[in-house]
Amino acid sequence: MKRMTFKLPAFLVLLSGLTLTAFAQADRKINVVTTSVPFLRISPDARAGGMGEVGIATSPDANSPFWNLAKTAFNESEGGLSLTYTPWLRRLQLNDVYLATVTGYYKLSDQEAIAGSLRYFSLGNIQFTDNLGNDFGSFRPREFSFDAGYTRKLSEKMGLGVALRYINSNLAGGQVVNGTTYKAGSTVSGDLSWFYTGQNQVGEGWNLGATLTNLGGKIGYTNDAKQKDFIPANLGIGAAHSWVFDESNKLTFGVDVNKLLVPTPPAVGDSAGLVAYRSKSVVSSWFSSFGDAPGGFGEELREFQVSGGFEFVYQDQFALRAGYHYEDATKGNRKYFTLGAGLKYNVFGLNVSYIIPSGSGINQNPLSNTLRFGIVFDFGAEK
Repeated sequence: MKRMTFKLPAFLVLLSGLTLTAFAQADRKINVVTTSVPFLRISPDARAGGMGEVGIATSPDANSPFWNLAKTAFNESEGGLSLTYTPWLRRLQLNDVYLATVTGYYKLSDQEAIAGSLRYFSLGNIQFTDNLGNDFGSFRPREFSFDAGYTRKLSEKMGLGVALRYINSNLAGGQVVNGTTYKAGSTVSGDLSWFYTGQNQVGEGWNLGATLTNLGGKIGYTNDAKQKDFIPANLGIGAAHSWVFDESNKLTFGVDVNKLLVPTPPAVGDSAGLVAYRSKSVVSSWFSSFGDAPGGFGEELREFQVSGGFEFVYQDQFALRAGYHYEDATKGNRKYFTLGAGLKYNVFGLNVSYIIPSGSGINQNPLSNTLRFGIVFDFGAEK
């Protein structure tokens, strides 16, 4: 059980697993771009998790709807199903926090496919108190999202995908604090995705991908319309190249770059900026997010996250993976190396990934030792 002062914004920051210090550098103050429902930013796939969270342009599989729906129509199997379990923030001894996901797809023809996925994030049991230590009881916060999508090939090398998502976040369970009732929040969002493959018949060459995800309305936890929070709308661009050495050995390198399409919070003490931040519309925030950082262009560049990773596959059955995820120290400081492995036999596949421990003491990475376990089923796959 965890005991927590009832402050919802601080609560959301904690859930994202950010490692923060007072100042990242002498001349760079921390100014993290925060959102509601940060569980949508957690890598839900053990294969991509082993590659440093690279998944936009890697070869398609059953988890493609999580990363780039447009890849789904390029799967060789008629259909697929994936189940993943991720214990979360174990480094902080939060033993009852986890993310569970399930996704599946079915090819209507060689040109088109449909897909759906579910994410469920349990935050364990939390004891709520106010600033004076008054007990407001305990509750088990939870969040989930469900989406359905359609993808179609525009040619033998390029495809597009579109998905619609429902998001629900119940963090306080109807708690009443100082006359304000905190309720579950919900909204609807959409994804747009593009995929291009330049690989030859043996699977060697480049893949490219781009995604716009979580394009939707804000979420509010009270009846005050001015207190709604942005969801993690995101622009993602990815590239992957595969080398086929012979019929048994294949190596893939991939890199993803992501940028939240969310306004940068104003500087501390800027009351007028805070009002403007709260009142900004969702659509305008997508465009203004490229030029609204108080620190100018330099700060905007620091809001990009970069992931890179390798995957070595032997006889299309055994896989070894490694990667690195980078986020600037002033924007969350999620920096870590990952390792992963995979085993595939006939229609069954098993993936596992691990975040290598880093830091020590109060500077330890709260994501260290994170494990992801994934099971994949390919239906109608060629023997």
